[in-house]
Amino acid sequence: MKKKLLFLIFAALLPHQLIFADGNTDPAVELHSLIIQVGADIKAGKRTEPELSDDLKQFDALLAEHKGEKTDAVAQILYMKALLYSEVIKDTAKSDALMQQLTNDFSGTPFVAKIQQQQVREDAAGKIQASLVEGAQFPGFNEKDVAGKSLSIANYKGKVVMIDFWATWCGPCRGEIPNVVATYQKYHDKGFEIIGVSLDQDSQKLQNFTQENNMTWQQYFDGQGWDNKLAVKYGIESIPMTFLLDGNGKIIGKNLRGQELTDAVANAVANAVAAK
Repeated sequence: MKKKLLFLIFAALLPHQLIFADGNTDPAVELHSLIIQVGADIKAGKRTEPELSDDLKQFDALLAEHKGEKTDAVAQILYMKALLYSEVIKDTAKSDALMQQLTNDFSGTPFVAKIQQQQVREDAAGKIQASLVEGAQFPGFNEKDVAGKSLSIANYKGKVVMIDFWATWCGPCRGEIPNVVATYQKYHDKGFEIIGVSLDQDSQKLQNFTQENNMTWQQYFDGQGWDNKLAVKYGIESIPMTFLLDGNGKIIGKNLRGQELTDAVANAVANAVAAK
């Protein structure tokens, strides 16, 4: 799944959300047209700086056309050029230089303030994630699940538990669900539990989805999307994200998928039984 910041920025550039600038020529509309063109070129397989040179020149032409306009709309032009370098061309040095230019030239704009706030949050999230490694104790919580029942890792002491950060709108999450359900059904009676942490914003949609897909385990939901209380607590910036815990709440696996998840659960359950 894409990083949250990228999702927010692209969403912010949809036609009904564009930020309009004063003047006869609207930079936001021009940028939107350019983004469509860039998207088509990327879809056609263009990934290098020479292959995308015409698009890059158009970014420069837009910036020159609106030089001196310190607005969110013009700041977005520079940001999207930096994003093209970092996410497609993979030139970190040029992307960093453009981001520094953005910070300098558009300091004080709401757009740059939002990016800076998000960067602070991502830095904090990175530190949290760096501490959540195999062998570390997973920090506990005491909440209510979507049905209002007590929800805590401590409630499952002695069990192998997977904490699953996901959402119904997340394609990769949905793709992994059949494997997760199958693993749960195979090992639940042997001591395997799941705690879902949903980044959805519609409770009824979440409950309908879990019922339709036989996801019978507890789900934490607060309707805050990416600002979900537990997602923030554990530094979640992309989903799906999972943590597999042993009976004492220590991390024994992280971000497991497919057969790797099934094998890890099988081994963990067997080890738990052998330790009794």
